[in-house]
Amino acid sequence: MSDTILAAEPTIRLAIFLGVLAAMALWEVAAPRRRRDIPRVIRWTNNLGLVVLDTAILRLSFPILAVGLAVTAEERSWGLFNNIDVPVWAALVVSMLALDLAIYLQHVMFHAVPGLWRLHRMHHADLDFDATTGLRFHPVEILISMGIKLAVVTALGPPAVAVLLFEVILNATALFNHANIDLPRPLDRVLRLLVVTPDMHRVHHSVDPRETNSNYGFNLPWWDRLLGTYVPQPAKGHRGMEIGIEQFRTRRDLWLDRMLVQPLRGPASGGALDPRITTKEPSE
Repeated sequence: MSDTILAAEPTIRLAIFLGVLAAMALWEVAAPRRRRDIPRVIRWTNNLGLVVLDTAILRLSFPILAVGLAVTAEERSWGLFNNIDVPVWAALVVSMLALDLAIYLQHVMFHAVPGLWRLHRMHHADLDFDATTGLRFHPVEILISMGIKLAVVTALGPPAVAVLLFEVILNATALFNHANIDLPRPLDRVLRLLVVTPDMHRVHHSVDPRETNSNYGFNLPWWDRLLGTYVPQPAKGHRGMEIGIEQFRTRRDLWLDRMLVQPLRGPASGGALDPRITTKEPSE
């Protein structure tokens, strides 16, 4: 079973990724939430070029990725769930919840630690917000994130199928919650009880640092509500809010070469521990 999952992983992930990306792109054309300010050709070519670069660097840097490590951990009895007797369904559910919580905490850390914020702010420096924004991460952040994920998998010993399901769902929801799609408001209110919606995550991409440092969830919305980082709506509304961060506001900053050197440019301002950020009451 584990060998079958490992062999099928690349095909499953690529097929679902391309399918969800195409669906979100069509939905954005049919029912956009916000007007597009930057030509799609500039942003999409550079954001998707970054995905290719990230994938190549990741594959060259790590001989084994998360699903493969889960298979190895099972074979060698590494981690919690490979050393205790629990039903498979319980290990599956708890593993997926634990992995999602780890992603949430990692996201908070990348906002709070100035050196990590320098890497992560490239994700926030996109001047528009659509499905490709969910793919825009600095290669060094991708490597650090994978290292953290591998450490969690080693300690937890989750079933390989849980890791595969988690990664497929996380990739799909990242495309969904970054998409520039106009969900009916009543549907959004219900959905955001179960999953991070585009309106919920768009707040996180506001140029206002007090909103940037909120709504950290990528998949499940519960951690933000439980841990006090939830902001329901942007102060200026979804059509009035500005996307991005203060430091990088030109179209030239959207090019791949400029994205790669952004961690080296300017101060590490705007992160969660920036003293200029004051407490703000969430707006409904």
